[in-house]
Amino acid sequence: MAAKSGGGDQRAGLLYGIGAYGMWGLVPLFWPLLKPSGAIEILAHRMVWSLAVVGIALLALRRWGWVRELLRQPRKLGLIAIAASVITVNWGLYIWSVNTGHVVEASLGYFINPLVTIAMGVLLLKERLRPAQWVAVGTGFAAVVVLTFGYGRPPWISLTLAFTFAVYGLVKKKVNLGGVESLAAETAIQFLPAMAYLVWLGSRGSLTFGAEGAGHAALLAATGVVTAAPLVCFGAAAIRVPLSTLGLLQYLAPVFQFLLGVAYFHEAMPPERWAGFSLVWLALTILTWDALRTSRRTRAEALRLAKAAAAARVPENRITQDRITEERTPEDRAPRL
Repeated sequence: MAAKSGGGDQRAGLLYGIGAYGMWGLVPLFWPLLKPSGAIEILAHRMVWSLAVVGIALLALRRWGWVRELLRQPRKLGLIAIAASVITVNWGLYIWSVNTGHVVEASLGYFINPLVTIAMGVLLLKERLRPAQWVAVGTGFAAVVVLTFGYGRPPWISLTLAFTFAVYGLVKKKVNLGGVESLAAETAIQFLPAMAYLVWLGSRGSLTFGAEGAGHAALLAATGVVTAAPLVCFGAAAIRVPLSTLGLLQYLAPVFQFLLGVAYFHEAMPPERWAGFSLVWLALTILTWDALRTSRRTRAEALRLAKAAAAARVPENRITQDRITEERTPEDRAPRL
C-alpha cells in the first residue's frame, strides 16, 4: 500500500509540475488581453493583486509565524529586497516583450537561463564544472554570438531575462523561504511603490483600471491569480518529484512560449535565428544528458556503498550471535517442551 501511495504521490507531483510550467508557458496569451494598459501599469497591478492573493492564502493556511522571525533578520530582509528588485525587472520586461511582439526572444531567455545559472556558479561561487558542462556553456555562448548577428544586436531581452531570473534563483536559495511565503514577502516590498504608481496614474487620468469596463478591471485583478497559481503548483510538485524531473519539466515553459511566438503570434524566424536556437537546444541537450548521467552514477555509488556497509556489518552480527550461543548454559540450549 505504501508503494502504491508513493507512486500516486509522484504522479500527482508530475501533474502539478506540468501544470506549473504549462501555465508559465501559456502566459503570453494572457498579457495582450490587458491592453490598452501599458506594461508598467500591468506590472503594478500584478504586484498589488499578487499580495492580495497570497495574503488570502496565508490567512486560510494560518501561516504567519515566519513573519515575526523574518523581521528579526535584517540580512534576510535585505536579500528579499534584492529578490523583489530583480523579479520586478524580470516581470516588467517580460510583459513588455510579449505585448510588443518579442515572445520568441523572451522564450530564449528562459532557454538559456540554466546556462547562465551555471556560468554564475563558476564566476561567483567558484564552482568547478564537468567537461560536458563546459561544452554546454561554450555552445550557449556561440548561440548568443550567432543570434547577435541574426538580430543585428545582442539579444538583450533574452540576456536580461536570463540574468535577472538566475540572480533571483540564487538569492531565493540563500533566503530559504517557502514559495507562498517568499512571494508574500517580495510583493509586500513591491506593494507601496506599485500602489503609489497606480495612484499617480489615476491623478493624471491615465489609469485604465475601471476606465475600460468591469471586464478589463477583472482581468487586471486576475494578474494576482496568474502569478500565484503556477507558484502553488510548483511548490506542490517540488515536494513530490525528484529534482531531476523538475529540471526536465522546466523546459516546458520556454517550449510553449517559443511555439506560441512562431505559430500564434507569427513572429519572424529567419535561418540565422533557427541556427542560434538550434545551438541553444544542443547546449541544453548536452547539459541534460550530463545531469542525468551524473545522477545515475551518484545513485549507483550510493547503492554500492550501502551494500558494502551492510556486508561489513554481517560478520560482526555473526560474531555477536556466536558469543551469545557460547555464553548460554546447557539448560538454555536444551529444547523446551
